[in-house]
Amino acid sequence: MGKADFLSPKAISNRIKAKGLQKLRWYCQMCQKQCRDENGFKCHCMSESHQRQLLLASENPNQFMSYFSEEFKSDFLELLRRRFGTKRVHNNIVYNEYISNREHVHMNATQWETLTDFTKWLGREGFCKVDETPKGWYVQYIDRDPETIRRQEELEKKKKQDLDDEERSARFIEEQVRRGREGKEPEEEPVFTELKRENEEEKVTFNLGSSASGGPSKASASLAPSGLKVAPSTKRKDHSHSVNSKDKKKKSALDEIMEMEEQKKKSLRSDNWIRPDIVVKVITKRLGDKYHKKKAVIREVQDKYTAVAKMIDSGDKLKLDQSHLETVIPAPGKRVVIVNGQYRDAEAILEGIDEKNFSATLTIDSGHMKGKRVEGIAYEDFSKQA
Repeated sequence: MGKADFLSPKAISNRIKAKGLQKLRWYCQMCQKQCRDENGFKCHCMSESHQRQLLLASENPNQFMSYFSEEFKSDFLELLRRRFGTKRVHNNIVYNEYISNREHVHMNATQWETLTDFTKWLGREGFCKVDETPKGWYVQYIDRDPETIRRQEELEKKKKQDLDDEERSARFIEEQVRRGREGKEPEEEPVFTELKRENEEEKVTFNLGSSASGGPSKASASLAPSGLKVAPSTKRKDHSHSVNSKDKKKKSALDEIMEMEEQKKKSLRSDNWIRPDIVVKVITKRLGDKYHKKKAVIREVQDKYTAVAKMIDSGDKLKLDQSHLETVIPAPGKRVVIVNGQYRDAEAILEGIDEKNFSATLTIDSGHMKGKRVEGIAYEDFSKQA
């Protein structure tokens, strides 16, 4: 009987029956043919084409088995990488998705007899992390792609840089607190002394009322003030107060001059420090990773506290608040602009950086103070010139 035509009812019926997965024991991996029943598989095994394939396989069986094993392994790992990534998943879930494709390589044609053997082999060869649980074996793909490794290294480097910046900010705050404490005078602690009488012959008198005939009103009147005379105690109190006032340390002329200089510097400082033509760094995370920790040049200042900045990398223009920016410290020898303090708006050259005190040494390069060397300028008081 000849083969049915493509659009004949018999051919259509055969194609409908062939849809989906069939039984594994009626599949021939050598010929890659799936039979629908036992009789069809028997007829296929007796066919001339199947016999030729068997003769070819008998000449070098290890080569064919290695080929099918490699195909099975590569397809299984590709599905695991693409579908589940580096997540931990049950091996049977991956296998069920793998065999849903009719053209897959069957495991009975590979070097592994069971899925458990294949899972253990993946763990030994280092392709996956495998672990056995009461529910079965779980696999986790190990991604060794160079691009993925490079991306992970960049993420770790970025996290480390963020931690370094946070640590630097914490150290800066601690240094500011320490400076503030050093500038204050130590508070005098109260000194508690023993109660002593100045005059041993002085009598302590009590006024409790000499007679009870006066009635309750007399008694209450006599008991209203304290029975103990308070005159001596008040004298002692005034005397101790005068002694404490004399013990206070007098400020020297140098201390007064230094205090006046500090007050002068504080009066010259301002809340707003941004100005045009300086390089700043964006520190806010609200704009995303595209702009976080990126440098920009301030083009315009609006309302003292708002800056219109142009990003150096992308060229984008952003409108940013002063609190979302910080100064940029260049390498020694570069030009900077002092943005706050006594020398505000002066251009200078960075001579050196004092990392311990979070300050720098500058040489004024403009104005009537040109050539003057200034030390102890804080990081936040100057920025790189654009």
